[in-house]
Amino acid sequence: MKIGFIGLGIMGRPMALNLRAAGHDIIVPERATLTQELRAAASVVADAAAVAEAADVIILMVPDTPDVEAVLFGPHGVAEGLSAGKLVIDMSSISPIATKDYAARVNALGCLYLDAPVSGGEVGAKQATLTIMIGGPDEAFARAKPLFEAMGKNITHVGSETGAGQTTKVCNQIIVALNIQAVAEALTFARKAGADPAKVRQALMGGFASSRILEVHAERMINRTFAPGFRIKLHQKDLNLALSSAKEMAMSLPNTATAQQMFSAVSARGGAELDHSALVQAIELLANVTP
Repeated sequence: MKIGFIGLGIMGRPMALNLRAAGHDIIVPERATLTQELRAAASVVADAAAVAEAADVIILMVPDTPDVEAVLFGPHGVAEGLSAGKLVIDMSSISPIATKDYAARVNALGCLYLDAPVSGGEVGAKQATLTIMIGGPDEAFARAKPLFEAMGKNITHVGSETGAGQTTKVCNQIIVALNIQAVAEALTFARKAGADPAKVRQALMGGFASSRILEVHAERMINRTFAPGFRIKLHQKDLNLALSSAKEMAMSLPNTATAQQMFSAVSARGGAELDHSALVQAIELLANVTP
């Protein structure tokens, strides 16, 4: 297929390259930040409208809800280059409510729309092992499935309702945040009590507390390797989606709110660009623990 790909950051770049490796033609908009590898692998056109005009399927992988709206409907945006029968896939993590509006506006142009946010971080993007959660019509999912298979392993069509993928991603981000906070508290408790956090992690990996967060993020906490796989500011954005949606539904997410405050504490100290495992810094500060 001819695939337009917009949003070539930490996640988008390897995802686009994996699609190229699977034999698809890739079309990207001109950016000063395009790497030589991408320029060699893709056709480079002027802007998002030109991408949409040249491609059969247009994939978005941008940071936040306003970015998706700007890329789709702003000046020289995707909508200007769409024609009937094309497919737009938003793989960003954004508001489920806004997603329904964007899908309706794209559908009105005679095109299909899927929301397909991902989990798995930079490692999953590079290794094509992403978890992909998809909402939208069966017809669109069937058409896009080979593309998802080139980028991920755990591929779930959550439902034909637009926004179902984004709702699932919000659920994912709640669970990940609370697991990071739990691991951070446990390791800080171990350190404060005089135990070796690395040995504690090793012991817990063989028990019921074992998890991917304990495996990957606990190691980052112990080794102080907070270069971003997934930035705190982006996880904060996702938790804001959870908390604002919960408010609209008149429900409480007390532990999600606490995790958001821990992220905010790290951000306030200049850590917004750190990996989300750096939440441990807030717990350590409260415990008066120096690693």
